[in-house]
Formats: sequence, structure tokens, C-alpha cells
Amino acid sequence: MNINNETLEKMRQMRLNGMYEAFKSNLESSIKESLTPDQLVAYLVNNEWDNRRNASIARLIKQAAFRYQASIEALDYSVERGLDKNQIHRLASLDFIQENKDLFITGSTGTGKSYLATALGYHACQNGYKVMYASTSKLLGQLRVSKGKGTLMQD
Repeated sequence: MNINNETLEKMRQMRLNGMYEAFKSNLESSIKESLTPDQLVAYLVNNEWDNRRNASIARLIKQAAFRYQASIEALDYSVERGLDKNQIHRLASLDFIQENKDLFITGSTGTGKSYLATALGYHACQNGYKVMYASTSKLLGQLRVSKGKGTLMQD
């Protein structure tokens, strides 16, 4: 086993998946000749960083249990929807989270409350925040069960 294969195996065993993939890719391409040692280290560390960040975001999204995928960029601001684009962008700054405030979205059936909540939730997850997505009926049901058991909801 040569030194590169040993290094790859050690990266894999240490679960440095981003570095492993970057180093393996680098060995298979012609980039390796053009990188200085410090550039190579930066390349490997950046790939590991990105890999861990993406895995963290994926975990946060999975734990949030969103009903579907949504994004702030895909929101429909047509007049009949009645969405205030400036208000949505203020919410997208996520300042309400920094200020420890809750967000309740209300409105008539079919107005896109769930989509808006999901879009903001995805955005929060992408910024490293833990999100709990719940409809009112689901949340009230969980609260009733917790009250009946005499326990608080676990996060």
C-alpha cells in the first residue's frame, strides 16, 4: 500500500469524508501539480468544512420534519397572495430568532401559510438553526399528550 492509499484509508477511518473525497479527487486529476502544499491543505480543509456543514444542514432539515421542500426564492409575491415582500425579507434575516421570538403565521385556508413557514424553516436550517415544523393541530396534540403525561416536550 503506497503512502497516498494509506493516507486515504486513515482519512476514511477518522471519518474525514470531505478531505477523503477531495484528496482522492486530487490524486485522480492534474490539479495536484498546480497546488502548493498550503493550497492543498486549504483545499482539503475547505472540502471537509463544506462536507460537515452540508451534513449538519441535512440533519437539521430532517429533524424539522417539513412536509415538503420550499424556498424563499420560490415564493409567489403576486398581488392576490397579499404577501409583503419587504416583510418576508425582514423575516428571512432571522432576527426574530436572535431576539428569541416565536413566529406564528396565520391566514385563511389555502393562502400558503405552510409553504411560507417551510421556506423560512429551510432558510433557518441552512443558517444553522434547529427548527421544529408543526401545524397548529399537531402542536396542540403534542401539548395535550405532554400535559397528560406531566412532561414537557423534548427537542
